[in-house]
Amino acid sequence: MLLVRRSAVGFGGVARWGLRCLCSGDAAGRYRDTVLLPRTDFPMRVNGPNLLEREIQIQQKCGFDQLYTWQREKKAKKEYCLHDGPPYANGDPHVGHALNKILKDIRNRFEVLRGRQVHYVPGWDCHGLPIELKALGDLGTNELTPLQIRQKAREFAERAISRQRAAFQRWGVMAHWENCYYTFDGKYEAAQLKVFQEMHNKGLIYQDYKPVFWSPSSRTALAEAELEYNPEHVSRALYITFPLLTLPAKLAAKAESWGHVSALIWTTQPWTIPANQAVCYMPNVQYSVVKRADNEQLLLVASERINSLASMLKTNLESLATFAGSDLEGGVCQHPTIPAKQVSLLPANHVTMTKGTGLVHTAPAHGMEDYGVATHFNLPVECIVDEEGRFTELAGPELQKKSVMTEGNATVISMLQAVGAIVKEEDCVHSYPYDWRTKQPVVIRASKQWFINTASLKDKAKDALQKVRVIPESARSSLLAMLDRRTYWCISRQRSWGVPIPVFYHKETGEPLLNKHSVTNIAKVFSEKGSDSWWTEPVEKFLTPEVLQKSKAGAVSDYVRGEDVLDIWFDSGTSWAAVLPESDPRADSYVEGKDQVGGWFQSSLLTSVAVRNKAPYKALVVHGFAVSEKGEKMSKSVGNVIDPDVVINGGKDLSVSPPYGADVLRWWVAESNVFSEVQIGPNTLNAAKDSINKLRNTLRFLLGNLQGFDPRSQAVDPKQMHYVDQYMLHVLREFSMKVTDAYSAFDNGRVIRLLQSFITRDLSNFYFSIIKDRLYCDPEDSLGRRSCQTVLEEILDGVSRSIAPVLPHLAEEVYLHAPGHDEGDTLFRSGWIKTSSVWRRPGLEEAVEGACAIRDSFLSSIPGCNAAEYELIIVIEPGLFFELIESLQEEPTSTCSQLTELMMASRTTLTSSLPRDLPSDAVTSTGSFLINLEGGMIREESSYSVAAMPTSLSRCPRCRQYTSDEPDCLCPRCQTVLENAK
Repeated sequence: MLLVRRSAVGFGGVARWGLRCLCSGDAAGRYRDTVLLPRTDFPMRVNGPNLLEREIQIQQKCGFDQLYTWQREKKAKKEYCLHDGPPYANGDPHVGHALNKILKDIRNRFEVLRGRQVHYVPGWDCHGLPIELKALGDLGTNELTPLQIRQKAREFAERAISRQRAAFQRWGVMAHWENCYYTFDGKYEAAQLKVFQEMHNKGLIYQDYKPVFWSPSSRTALAEAELEYNPEHVSRALYITFPLLTLPAKLAAKAESWGHVSALIWTTQPWTIPANQAVCYMPNVQYSVVKRADNEQLLLVASERINSLASMLKTNLESLATFAGSDLEGGVCQHPTIPAKQVSLLPANHVTMTKGTGLVHTAPAHGMEDYGVATHFNLPVECIVDEEGRFTELAGPELQKKSVMTEGNATVISMLQAVGAIVKEEDCVHSYPYDWRTKQPVVIRASKQWFINTASLKDKAKDALQKVRVIPESARSSLLAMLDRRTYWCISRQRSWGVPIPVFYHKETGEPLLNKHSVTNIAKVFSEKGSDSWWTEPVEKFLTPEVLQKSKAGAVSDYVRGEDVLDIWFDSGTSWAAVLPESDPRADSYVEGKDQVGGWFQSSLLTSVAVRNKAPYKALVVHGFAVSEKGEKMSKSVGNVIDPDVVINGGKDLSVSPPYGADVLRWWVAESNVFSEVQIGPNTLNAAKDSINKLRNTLRFLLGNLQGFDPRSQAVDPKQMHYVDQYMLHVLREFSMKVTDAYSAFDNGRVIRLLQSFITRDLSNFYFSIIKDRLYCDPEDSLGRRSCQTVLEEILDGVSRSIAPVLPHLAEEVYLHAPGHDEGDTLFRSGWIKTSSVWRRPGLEEAVEGACAIRDSFLSSIPGCNAAEYELIIVIEPGLFFELIESLQEEPTSTCSQLTELMMASRTTLTSSLPRDLPSDAVTSTGSFLINLEGGMIREESSYSVAAMPTSLSRCPRCRQYTSDEPDCLCPRCQTVLENAK
């Protein structure tokens, strides 16, 4: 039950040890040396260069670099596998890396503390166009061989990896940093080809000529995951007429009086008109022939688009006839720019009524749905665009070599204007796909590529995903939607820096040679010599006589090796096969940003389901992006980029960018709601620093009061402890269980909230304020003081371990100062929070919390006054509640009972009836308390009264409590302590 408790010491007040309240004044000075004040060399704050030096010292002294290997060699009943999604090796470490790596490390360190054996191998995604482009700079590829390009790209990637790895280590990320995985490693590439081979054997990988996203700026095909959509893209949209040459048979009778009718289409890509092969309609909607009021032109359009079109054309459209779309079957149109060409009206389900005219121009080589129509109706698929995004000779001499996105598009518009085919031209702002790296628009063009048939995997992938825990659950719908949108996956790229597609082509027929025999041998060579061998070794190395014989192929001289490389999403998407434990290559968790919903999460799922019929992960954790404190995307041009190196080490101007150290960066990750956009900036970092300093002060208070205490020999059995001490063990146990659950759920923010609540409410505002007198003024070896120290040591240990996954440097620093272990021991090698079920005793919680309820009533009745200056009469009717409170004070009246300690009063009397002769200045208050025992089997609500009156006792000059019989005289307790100390 939650109780409101008055604070005697603020969150940071523990740093002052309570010295003023104990030893102020001349009389008190005489006894200062007899009071057991806290002593520790644990610093209150560590800032600037001292902080950075301290963190590095702790990493070295506590073996941060050896922890992963140690726990891998240690026997454990359970293993926890977090598979590292490889960051891209193309730049310096940034706060996005920090967010991701620290989030993973918090979980891994928690699992190590819990006694599990963690499997975590950091990796890097090393291939691909972005690295190739950055490595080459302005050199281009025309003057370089593939091997020269690959060498420059490898060197660039290795430099980026070196910088990123050093940063990850400095952040305290636990791993065996000499045993990482790299997608350019030969053994990794061999494992990747094994997956490729198995998918090809199952018919899931095939070669075809079909439209793909093509980047003219990169000169390669792209997959959906390599696109980003620009919502502000502007296209020149046209309404174009296709004159009807042959009317549909079902409309012939109606059309005798019509005259010339034209099908009206709308397109945002006029450059595709020369490639048109058909005009498509929706068979199950209504269409109309309408006449324009301004020029009597007859147009064929969808009926439900008439009003919108009339508004756009700024003229009335009179409907002459309306009919079903299916009645358009058999119609033939004149191609607007190629006089000798006729195109058919064809039914198609991809036609929509949300925009345009309800009739869709169809260019099979330059549209995905268009290609589907061509396949169904056996239309030609003629690509009129080359790799540079220019028209080929198939487009005609007027267009050849012109860029389709610029001058070529303008020329097509001019050609349409010349024949009067344009009804309306307008600028259209819409979302358009761009190359994710060059930031330039892409086109759709048909080319011969290698594909994965994801349509046949989709249902299996969805079934596998249902067995996966997704955090947050809301991300599941995005994963399913991404799967639905992907009917095939183009995995070939026309670049040099990547894993070669293991295929040879017959020099004369062009037929591919690709089977399990050839791929197995290629993978063996790659494992030994790396994929550079594709260019350095002769063809005979791969197509051995044995391979050719088993493949029933001709002579080796008949074949030439392929030049395409695999998509990097296939590279990283097969990491489960190369990295995860062979015993069960399925990770407990994949933890990545939300951009991987359509990237690594999906590519890993598809390849694993294809080969093994199961997902490669048991849980997916999807986090947001790091953004500025204003919620803006970080950009160098805007000047809001936060560099994690500057966060840790400080910037050029330390007054503006002070060094915060690694733990502040880690606290920022833990405290943030990582499932949305994660803000970071000066205010966020300063708040994190302040929170850690407050935590340090609490830990310092605990350490200071454990000076000279050895829990191995001086700890008190819980059964002999004061009730409030036993109660705090119970509270600590509840706290530790909640923290364990929060870490297990990847809810680090809840861990921080639980910690701060425990420190503020349960420790600083409650326990610390109650025990200071006993801790400072009781005899050093007394049961009451040792009882208290035993609990403080348990709290110190529990708090240190609870925060260790987040703040490993601070946790190990505390452990170096803490009592009860040998030199050389480290926190991370000594386990998780240790609690005991015996800490929860029946009636204990009710007794202490019942007393706290009484205390709250008492304190509320004397607002602004010092509780120590009052003595109390507590009245409880005979019954269970009275018996519980009586366990805290055996004698009727006491100045030193556990009840008086809890009340923080001068003297307490416990009785069953209120005296009739109360002083006139007595303040009374009443209340009730509900007892709930045996899981609700025993429930009893009892009332109580409290009478508070100024105490008649004097203030003891040593303990500063109002427990002395005479002014300036020691109280009985302090007198006994000093006499025994002589």
